[in-house]
Amino acid sequence: MKHFLTTLLALAILTSCNHPKTDDAAVIKQIYSEALSDTSAYHNLKTLCTDYKGRICGTGKADSAVLWAENLLKSMGLDTVYLQPLMVKKWDRGEQEQGRVISSKAGEHTLAVCALGWAMGTGQEGITAEVVEVTSKEQLTQLGENGIRGKIVFYNQPMDPTHYYTFDSYGETVWQRARGASMAARYGAVAVINRSMSETHDNYPHTGIMHYADTLPKVPAFAVSTLGADSLSLWLKKDPALKLFLRSTSKELAEVPSYNVIGEIRGSEKSDEYIAFGGHIDAWDITQGAHDDGVGVAQTIEVLRIFKKLGIRPKHTLRVVVFMDEEVAQRGGAAYAAWVKDRKEKHLAAIESDRGGFTPYGFSIDASLTQVGRIKNWRPLLEPYGIWWFQKGGSGVDIRDLKPMDIPLLALVSDSQRYFDYQHAASDTWDKVHPREMQLGSAAIAAIVYLIDKYEL
Repeated sequence: MKHFLTTLLALAILTSCNHPKTDDAAVIKQIYSEALSDTSAYHNLKTLCTDYKGRICGTGKADSAVLWAENLLKSMGLDTVYLQPLMVKKWDRGEQEQGRVISSKAGEHTLAVCALGWAMGTGQEGITAEVVEVTSKEQLTQLGENGIRGKIVFYNQPMDPTHYYTFDSYGETVWQRARGASMAARYGAVAVINRSMSETHDNYPHTGIMHYADTLPKVPAFAVSTLGADSLSLWLKKDPALKLFLRSTSKELAEVPSYNVIGEIRGSEKSDEYIAFGGHIDAWDITQGAHDDGVGVAQTIEVLRIFKKLGIRPKHTLRVVVFMDEEVAQRGGAAYAAWVKDRKEKHLAAIESDRGGFTPYGFSIDASLTQVGRIKNWRPLLEPYGIWWFQKGGSGVDIRDLKPMDIPLLALVSDSQRYFDYQHAASDTWDKVHPREMQLGSAAIAAIVYLIDKYEL
């Protein structure tokens, strides 16, 4: 009998901790109502994008964006606002890049190109060479040195449109940008140019980080717009011997100091236990960085505003982290994880928003099956607002270093259909973000934070 009563008590405690009460629905309704009726976050996004465009780490724009975030958080009357120091890499794009097709059969044409992040430049004179088109890793290997030496490798594997989830398409093709330069240099290429990682057809080249292998020559690397890639492929069919002129003056510089920005609402009962959430403030130098990731910064700062406006006093300390350097070397995420480990901080969860400001539909959860199950119990509260998808999976780049500390990691998941239309391109501007879609994401994060704070994991 005693064992039976103990079991019942344990089940009762488990149920009370994991299943929401009726008053939670009212609070979550308030959270959504506040998010959807206030324009503060959208105004913050516009300011970040227009006043601090091109805020890639190591630049003056990035430094100014850090100060903007710090001042914004201080103006909100939070309990604590501080900067977390780190060192970041620095790279300068230099003069406007040039790309030009030279052919007696196909004519002369200008291409919309940009240097990939951390690519070395061509030098003042530029590079002129014949082009070889490659659409797969296997084809690159088959061509080998005989087909590649002395030429420019044109990577032209498009994103697969048959995938519903566009991040799957991106994952299949991003090797061209990330590793393509060194892969081609192995066979004697003098430069590479890759098709932009985008589902749309326009004239915006998409930049992004690329990585050189230390044991191979470092050749210049460019992106070409999707329309430019299609045209170049057609011109090569007319004239396989056409030449391409490429010029860039980009270069890497010495590392410099930078910061994450942190703001907190102190917990009323367990102030030494944290729920962290954030996005990254850095964005590539050719773009405003609205969907990637100004939205994530605006949404997670908005969580604190909503809690303060509604007078929701959290039991645990709520901490927004505005991360620096997600795009290049993820130094901000590493610095934050080291800080947490050194201070032996307890985190109930860490949440990242870095998948664009489109309509959200759930959370990807990197946690135990038991913890995933607990979060799924909250689905009835969130489903009326379109949040229905809760699946075990990856989280986000800025919080991944927390995983070894067994901290549950969550990522806001939004409709991905248009994300790669804009990622890392000059077209990623604040006006491409719909304020209602963005604020549905803000409310979803605030609601999940409220539930984690109340019921824990």
